Amino acid sequence: MDRTAQLTSPALARGIAYDPPPLSPTGPGSLHVRAARVLDGNWTGGSTVPSRNLYPHQWSWDSAFIAIGLRHLSPLRAQTELETLLAAQWADGRIPHIVFNPSVPLDAYFPSPDFWRSSTAGRAAGAPRTVQTSGIVQPPVHALAAWLVHLADPGLSRARGFLAGVYPRLAAWHRYLLHRRDLGGGGLASVVHPWEQGMDNSPCWDAPLARVAPAPARSFRRADLEHGAAEDRPTDLDYGRYVRLAADYRDAEYADRKREFAVEDPAFNALLIASEHALARIARELGATGTARHARAQRLTAALVDRLWDPEREIFLCRDLRAGADGADGTGGTGGADGGLIPERGVSGLVPLLLPELPREIAAALVRTLSGPHFGTGTLLVPSYDLLGEAFDPHRYWRGPAWFNTGWLLERGLREHGERERADALAEAVLRTADASGFAEYVDPYTGEACGATGFSWTAALALDLHHRQRAPHDERQNLDKS
Repeated sequence: MDRTAQLTSPALARGIAYDPPPLSPTGPGSLHVRAARVLDGNWTGGSTVPSRNLYPHQWSWDSAFIAIGLRHLSPLRAQTELETLLAAQWADGRIPHIVFNPSVPLDAYFPSPDFWRSSTAGRAAGAPRTVQTSGIVQPPVHALAAWLVHLADPGLSRARGFLAGVYPRLAAWHRYLLHRRDLGGGGLASVVHPWEQGMDNSPCWDAPLARVAPAPARSFRRADLEHGAAEDRPTDLDYGRYVRLAADYRDAEYADRKREFAVEDPAFNALLIASEHALARIARELGATGTARHARAQRLTAALVDRLWDPEREIFLCRDLRAGADGADGTGGTGGADGGLIPERGVSGLVPLLLPELPREIAAALVRTLSGPHFGTGTLLVPSYDLLGEAFDPHRYWRGPAWFNTGWLLERGLREHGERERADALAEAVLRTADASGFAEYVDPYTGEACGATGFSWTAALALDLHHRQRAPHDERQNLDKS
């Protein structure tokens, strides 16, 4: 499709400028078959790698998204995916962002197990002794995934004691985030490394990262450049800063305190709130009331609005907890004892749309921002960063490309707040672009050109989930996954 066709597409009126031919819903050439083939090819027997070459281990939030799609192929495999990840949980409650496969050579991925040294540097925090992991975390999508996986086959789930087995671990995970990671004292969880938030290279991190002295280039080897184009990946300078932050955290034995990089992120906390709602449902399924968890989700939603909502920009912003009181450290935000807001519009600031108890006027403002010039004009899919921002790049990792997990989250958010037509348009755009790109890791938001790895697991999994939900009758779709 050329740009003229994009800009005159009838779908543009719905906020999504994409109107390609329909997919074949069934048969050997269907999206279901192609997505299943990706997930089967990346399955290792107990978990699913994001990509065979680029990411050859188990990643935390990847596995949560993967399980959500796997439930349509094999509820048992989806349960196993989450159980394998949770088996690597640390005693302090953290779920590490990588669980390493010991059969994979050390030089296949960096940072490798010998960098993180989890069993030694993480001993005080309760790192497992029988498996090697990283020491940082990723967004807490896991309880939401566990609930959705349960609903795929409640009989199997109850027979295996799936929810009873994962609930204590998920509760410990949330306690860790709400207590050890409340570094700003305002009730929200903080991240201490860009990799923890998941949107690694976002321009939202540029100001906080500018304080960090990079590790020397000779001290690490970038395995990612062997499988991805350099112009699509983080720069060597940014990567050096990532390495420095991770090494400093490791050398401090993974103790949690306000470090050089300490940020409250809207998507990370929105996913924590969504998972608190899911834990409330899990508690009720297990015979408890879930009332306390629902009340906690309400308090967290209020804190999110209080600390991160920007009514002028009509989007949630990240809070840099290390920003100076006068805002003179380069953030340009409003400084204070609890840091300053970072004035960059990232897709993270739209993700709170998925929260059911978000104030109506804020949900409406987010829909305007999603559909307006900063994220919605002339694009196939929602970009990861402000289209009008100075740092926008349609190909470079999290600095503009569209990602399928954020599209999936925003589709749920639109549907949650009654935006049925926009949700349907976004779902269709995600499905067609995922399929046409060979289930790419991410894509150019204007053209749909594949970037990063292809045959990417969460892209296939979430496309599979949308495919099945879009085929459900409307009334069933409205109530799907909320039982």
